[in-house]
Amino acid sequence: MLLNDIIQKHPADKTAFIFKDQYTTYGEFRKKVMDWAVFLQSKGVKRGDRIGLFSKNSTDFVAAYFAVVRAGAIVVPFNFQLIAPEVAYIVKDTEMKMLLAKNKLDVSQALRDLGWDHELQQFTFDEMVPPEGAVLTEYDMEENDPAAIIYTSGTTGRPKGAVLSQGNIVHNTEDYFAIVNMSEDDIALCVLPMYHCFGWICTVCSNLYIGATQVVQETYQFGDAMNLIRKYHVNTMCGVPTMFQLFVKGAEAEELAHFKFFVSGGAPLPRVLYDAFAKKFGQHVQEGYGLSEATPVTTFNLINKTKQGSIGLPIPHVQVKLLDPNNEEVPVGEVGELCVKGPNVMLGYWNRPKETAWTLRDGWLHTEDLAYRDEEGWIFIVDRLKDMIISSGENVYPREVEEVLMTHPDIKEAAVVGIPDKLRGQAICAYIVLEDGGEKDKRMIRKYLLSKIAPYKVPKEFIFCDQLPRNNTGKIMKKVLREQALDNLINRK
Repeated sequence: MLLNDIIQKHPADKTAFIFKDQYTTYGEFRKKVMDWAVFLQSKGVKRGDRIGLFSKNSTDFVAAYFAVVRAGAIVVPFNFQLIAPEVAYIVKDTEMKMLLAKNKLDVSQALRDLGWDHELQQFTFDEMVPPEGAVLTEYDMEENDPAAIIYTSGTTGRPKGAVLSQGNIVHNTEDYFAIVNMSEDDIALCVLPMYHCFGWICTVCSNLYIGATQVVQETYQFGDAMNLIRKYHVNTMCGVPTMFQLFVKGAEAEELAHFKFFVSGGAPLPRVLYDAFAKKFGQHVQEGYGLSEATPVTTFNLINKTKQGSIGLPIPHVQVKLLDPNNEEVPVGEVGELCVKGPNVMLGYWNRPKETAWTLRDGWLHTEDLAYRDEEGWIFIVDRLKDMIISSGENVYPREVEEVLMTHPDIKEAAVVGIPDKLRGQAICAYIVLEDGGEKDKRMIRKYLLSKIAPYKVPKEFIFCDQLPRNNTGKIMKKVLREQALDNLINRK
């Protein structure tokens, strides 16, 4: 099955999208996809060309994505928060043929600064009108043909483009759908950014696959989301932990009582939030795990069984191994690197053969996330391999310390990083966001931690801040925090 096949079978008069009070049926959506694919080919787009897509969430974003693939090209979705030099880097890296956008971008100077010596074609959605009488050139496409290049967040360096095939996207959609309680009668809230794999697969593609209706929110605002839930009787949602935290603080139990499921991803779901949500709304948030290189879903909690703190079990057709540094599987209960194999694993990184060979070595996708399995096979993420702190010869997993910090009544959020230390090798530094009225008392926080965890895990440094830096999926950017901590140390000297 190819990507465009998933939208063909649904009744033409069934509502596919509701966006800014405008309804779009499956029939209207299919026609727009075809018209735009014809337009793209009329402008010279050929099989394998890279076509950029820059827009906030909208029905047009989805139509453009499908149209690019229908025309035989490869779509490159942009994070709409990127600035001109970042956009220009991706344009040059992919040798992009064309850019589609809600509004045209001013990136000419940024491209010239990178040595790009020709004009980038740009078209707005409003300009995408096919010539009268034009027809689509049909390519003989296969599941292994590239469909999209998804650029990683770049929190640890220059972003890399994960090349996803048509089969990667369709199989991951089908396998995710197989474990989530979805039906064609659902009304889903689409609040995750569509350019990101999580939102694209778990909301957009999965609901299109079953023929459900999606209420699209351009960008997430809690009050607007609640209004959409009430107005359109939304009953399913995928989100990131910060969204569920806002529900706990600002929604009443009866307002969400009709929901079939809530899915969380993009960043770890703190245990205190997991418990608080279940206590208030009477159901657990289903947490899963994924990464762009795996399209993204690899593991998931079951609808009828969740485990606190677990990312669940491998989804159908996906294999998971936990390996030690010698590439040997670790026993139950021991920590190893989570490695993945399946039809969801990317073709590779765009024009990065060395990085591809390293990440996909021995036929497995090496995620650089550390995890362990319990006796029932459920998987628990411990931390990022690169985030693990070695202090005085002891391994310290920041997530463990963060979970304990967030049980303190004065602490709203916490992030833990390692910083250089002549005596210990690395010292532990905690960034803390306090609850309203919380007290900046480092001594009391340290005393609290000493009652919960071993002394070697207790941070040496505590830094209070108003908010933590996050990327587009709500993941804390620890590289930024490490740099800030180093600056603080240098300025102190």
